Formats: sequence, C-alpha cells, structure tokens
Amino acid sequence: MLLMKKNHNISVVIPIYNEEENLPNLTKRLVDVLCRYAQFEILYVDDGSKDRSVEIITAQAKQHPSIKLLKLSRNFGHQEAITAGLAHCSGDAVIVMDGDLQDPPEVLPLFIEKWQEGYEVVYAIREKRKEHIFKKIAYYIFYRLMRYLSNIEIPLDSGDFSLMDRKVVDLLNKIPEKNRFIRGIRSWLGFRQTGIAYERHARFAGVPKYNLTKLFLLAYNGLTSFSTRPVKVATHIGLLFTGVSFFGIVWLLYHKLILKTEVIEGWASTLFAVLFLSGVQLIIMGIQGEYIARIFIEVKNRPNYIIGETIGIEPKRKNEDIKEAS
Repeated sequence: MLLMKKNHNISVVIPIYNEEENLPNLTKRLVDVLCRYAQFEILYVDDGSKDRSVEIITAQAKQHPSIKLLKLSRNFGHQEAITAGLAHCSGDAVIVMDGDLQDPPEVLPLFIEKWQEGYEVVYAIREKRKEHIFKKIAYYIFYRLMRYLSNIEIPLDSGDFSLMDRKVVDLLNKIPEKNRFIRGIRSWLGFRQTGIAYERHARFAGVPKYNLTKLFLLAYNGLTSFSTRPVKVATHIGLLFTGVSFFGIVWLLYHKLILKTEVIEGWASTLFAVLFLSGVQLIIMGIQGEYIARIFIEVKNRPNYIIGETIGIEPKRKNEDIKEAS
C-alpha cells in the first residue's frame, strides 16, 4: 500500500438523519482507520434529526478535534445534505459515505490508495447486498434502466459512496443545479475514474431511513436529471397511437364506403379504448409536467439547504451560506 503524504488532508462527509444508535461505532471505526494515514476530518451533516444524533456528535467533537458538525435548519434531503458537506469540507480528497455502517469504513484505505495512483474519482461498486429481496430487485432494475436512459454513462451498482479529488469537489460545488443527483453529476464531470468492488453490509442498528418510496423518488430524480428520453418515449407513444388510429379510420371507411357493410357497434370496447388513450395522454402530460416543474424550481433559485449551526467549522458572514448553497 502506498504511504500517505503527511501534508494531505482527507475529509469524510457523512449525512446523518436519526442515527444515534450507529454514531458511536461509526466514529470509532472511522478514527481507527483514518488516523493511520493522514490528517483528516469527519464532517457530519445533520439533516434535521429528531433523536440524540446532534448531542452525540457534539460530545464526540469535544473529544476529537477532527470531528465537525454541520447542522441544517431542517430536513432538506439526503442529496442536499451531501451537497452541504461538500461545500464545507477542506480535504485534498473527500470521501462521501452513509452513516448507517452499510458502507464499511475499512474500505476507505482502498479508496485512498487508488487516489494516490492518480485517479480523481474512486467509486464503490456494490457486489453483494444484505437487504430485503424487493430492495435488491428495485436497485437492480433502477441501475440498468438508468444506464439505458441516461445521456451519460453512470457505473452500474455504484451509489454515493466514493472518493473525489479536491478539484472534482470544487467543480461539483460550482454547479448551480437544484435537483441534485450526486452520483450522476460525479459521472458527468469526467476525469479519471475507477471502481472498487465491496460487499455492502446490513444496517448496523436502527431502521432504514430510505424506504421504497424515497428510493423511487431518488431514482425518478436521477432519471429526469440526466435524460430527456422519457419525453421522447412519450412522443413515440403518441405517434404510435396516432398511427393506429389513422389505420383504424381507414379500415372503417373501407368497410363503410367500399364493402357497404356496417361496423358492429361495441360500447364496452369504445369505452375502454377511450379510457386507455386518456390514461396514455395523462402519463405523457405528467412526464412533460415533471420537466416543466424542474424549470420552475431552477428559476426560483432557492438555496439547496440552510445551515442552522456549526461545530468545528469557521463561522461565515451572515447570509453567505445561502449564497453558496444557491
């Protein structure tokens, strides 16, 4: 393994939401791993926790100067919490990971080694998952659908767990996009990237904060952020049914005018056809509406997050956080 240069600083950004049961073990394992390599900071971003998470992190920060806290004013969401952490970390390399210990801290040396070899982005590839079968299936479908629909190449089975070089983080922070999908933006930026396979562990303690509904919304956000194909698919569906309708009209006119036969009337078939086509139209309008809604959100230019308080981070001028988050 390569030796870490002493002047290099490693930042670990961890979004936290009600993880009081995991924090003691998480911090201990992180400190044990990172203290062997370089100067480091562990930046917890509390995303509106309602348990004792902030209290525990505050106590840990008093014992370990390397532990810092960024407390958001309310729950803004997982991607927004990561965005806040990336904007306030100071490391030459920045590692993003979750706080439920499904991302094992013991993998971090492999990230650092690849970074020292010259890679600007090192992402984790989930080979095995100790999760419910329905979640496994949902993840499998999502990543492959994302690969098919996306305008860029996003690695299969890779989440936010990754290491990014400082220049990549700086560029990511300059992107003003409101609907954040970090792993997509990370791929879009380019640079030298490589993946490391690992086994994703089961949650250490507590209940998952990301249910299937939230996972679906994250997937939907990713698909609409990095692909215009849903709109194109909607157009193709419209053209398909227009063509079918046209040939249907030709068929009716042929029977009526040429064969002089009456077409058998069917109220049920007519009703179901109207309902089906109406449903297709609503779906198409919904897809188009989603993209229009994204334009609306971007035009409002509201910040991605608001900072409530900080520990271990230099205070900034009033309202500067709002400007940076924009």
